[in-house]
Amino acid sequence: MIVAAMVAFFAAGSNKVETAAGIEQTRPVTISGTSLPELGSGTDNAIGQLVPEVTGASFDGTPVAIGHDGRPKLVLFVAHWCPHCQAEVPRIVSHVNQTALPAGLDMIAVSTSVDPAKPNYPPSTWLSNEDWKWPVLADDDKSDTALAYGLSGFPYFVATDASGKVVGRTSGEISMDEFDAMVQKTMTVSPG
Repeated sequence: MIVAAMVAFFAAGSNKVETAAGIEQTRPVTISGTSLPELGSGTDNAIGQLVPEVTGASFDGTPVAIGHDGRPKLVLFVAHWCPHCQAEVPRIVSHVNQTALPAGLDMIAVSTSVDPAKPNYPPSTWLSNEDWKWPVLADDDKSDTALAYGLSGFPYFVATDASGKVVGRTSGEISMDEFDAMVQKTMTVSPG
């Protein structure tokens, strides 16, 4: 009984430390615009559509926005418990550290589908340990950002051009050649 009380005390204490330090694993998000259809097989009906604009924050409360700001974007949706995300994130970090992203391209991770009962929690520690140095949007506890972007599996990539139009989406682990091709798509200009 005393051991259980001590475990509960220390567990509660560690949660309070995370909250006191301003480290939240999910954060409220505001989404405007039309949601993208879920990514399926075959033709991607989202190509050429404007992505929904999202405002929120990183784990520590730093504001993060995904908007139509004249900059191309590569948005990567990850879940801390997903083994494919756990394999993909370090590959991307290593690759981008060696090759660099094109000037003017924003790469943003969205930490979503957070579940404290699943492995590799908390996502803030995981991404920090992987040396992810680009902005991270902490999705809300209902994964609204992922749903608005048509997530169908993990990891999930959405590439936009500078006008905010979708130029590519894919789900699952990809090779670094495929990653580079997606990055190149962001640098194109959508017609219209």
